[in-house]
Amino acid sequence: MRTVPEHFTDRWGRWVVPYAALWITLLVGGVVVVILALLGAEVYDNVVDDVGLASLDKPTLAFAEQLRSPALDSAVTAFTNIGGGIGMPILATILTAWLTFVTRSWRALILVGGAAAFSVTATTLGKKLVGRTRPDHADAVPPYETSPSFPSGHTLNTTVVIGVVVYLACLQVKRTIARVGLITAGVIFIVAMGLSRVFLGHHWMTDVIVGWLLGLAWVGIVILAHRLFHVILHREHAGPAPTFDHPLRETAGAADGAPGDGAARRPTGGPPTAG
Repeated sequence: MRTVPEHFTDRWGRWVVPYAALWITLLVGGVVVVILALLGAEVYDNVVDDVGLASLDKPTLAFAEQLRSPALDSAVTAFTNIGGGIGMPILATILTAWLTFVTRSWRALILVGGAAAFSVTATTLGKKLVGRTRPDHADAVPPYETSPSFPSGHTLNTTVVIGVVVYLACLQVKRTIARVGLITAGVIFIVAMGLSRVFLGHHWMTDVIVGWLLGLAWVGIVILAHRLFHVILHREHAGPAPTFDHPLRETAGAADGAPGDGAARRPTGGPPTAG
């Protein structure tokens, strides 16, 4: 029988260490992304604001104005609202709840929630630092927005949330064609969300490009954090990641068939989790 200190050490190694590594990586990565947002804003303010307007932003906006029609404007406005301050939290909650139910683990809640929190922070800091003005209302489709333009919050937050959700969903499917379909759908949604901001005249194209780049960088860090968690977790115990039904699978002593607490515990039911 294990003593209390041994039991505490075992629990610490199996639960605290892997999750601590996950949160530390997310925290450090989030700080890096916020710093990138600040540095990007500084570079943007000194360089892109002069060159970008003439070479990319204004021509792109002018082209978007030529494509507009009342019906298309309404459809794009309805779509872009999905990535807004109300639509995206609702969508993220639905997708996270679905992934949590399917995987029977807290993984989706931690990763999607942590990723979204830092993307919102990066968006807020970038807007406050640059304070770039949006396109004129004469060139935009109502309802108009008054917050600073850089970076595009719709684009950045959509890239992060959908990117992490697609990654977690791909862990649950085994067929390559299903994974390709998920990734393709995610990319189309993210690209369309960014372009919708330019089409409606709510953002400059460079605002959207920076949102895509920052979002992809943050998604990469989140995936790295999860893979690190996965490696440490499997170093501590074999088998799939913990779930609600089976939070702990011990392996100590399984090789020699030792009985008692050291013996491996086999699951009695419940769906397996990937990743």
